[in-house]
Amino acid sequence: MEIRVYKDKNEVADQFSAYFAEKVKGRDSFHVALSGGSTPKIVFDVLAANFADTIDWSRVHFYWGDERCVPPTDDESNYKMTVEHLFSKIEVPHENINRVLGEKDPTTEAMRYANLLEIDLDRVDGVPQFDLVILGMGDDGHTASIFPHEIELWEAADHCVVATHPDSGQKRVSINGKVINMAQEVAFLVTGASKAEKVEAVIEKTPGHEAYPASLVQPMSGKLVWFLDAAAAANLSQNPS
Repeated sequence: MEIRVYKDKNEVADQFSAYFAEKVKGRDSFHVALSGGSTPKIVFDVLAANFADTIDWSRVHFYWGDERCVPPTDDESNYKMTVEHLFSKIEVPHENINRVLGEKDPTTEAMRYANLLEIDLDRVDGVPQFDLVILGMGDDGHTASIFPHEIELWEAADHCVVATHPDSGQKRVSINGKVINMAQEVAFLVTGASKAEKVEAVIEKTPGHEAYPASLVQPMSGKLVWFLDAAAAANLSQNPS
């Protein structure tokens, strides 16, 4: 596990974007699972502004680690956010964008998306393998859309699951923990003081950390990178900053 701490969310976005560009460089194809949230939004802005012409976007294939079950025109759609902040500003083939159909029946869509991953990605021990999975973490320690109250979904038999937000009851389609941990590399993007307690619990394995799905992110490859701002890393005893 590698922990990188930066001054603020804007520096996190700058540094992650450079890291992403380096990962894609020289690859014939690169399959990435995107995350929603405020920090990826800034990352997408930086990628569009600084790397639109330097990354060969025709080689990058986009997927989502999770998606809210809403139409692609809804403001809560991770897909819509990515279109507005990235896809509308770069040259990327339409066929490289593999969105979760949030407007469809969640159970049927989870099955369809799982099948898509099996077709598009190499499989290791029967599990589709992304080149990179980008994750966020909620104030409650959830990641992708695996929430603490449904932590059993982490080990679900199906590659994609239907999750339920604990407060709103909103349905979401999410990849499971096996797919996350089979990725060649996993990167957390976590910013803000509200995340500091859970960052400490997950990274330093304080008592009770097992209840947080983010603590189950342990890629088989051993390649796990945390991109944190100073506020999110404030409670770490071994603060690299």
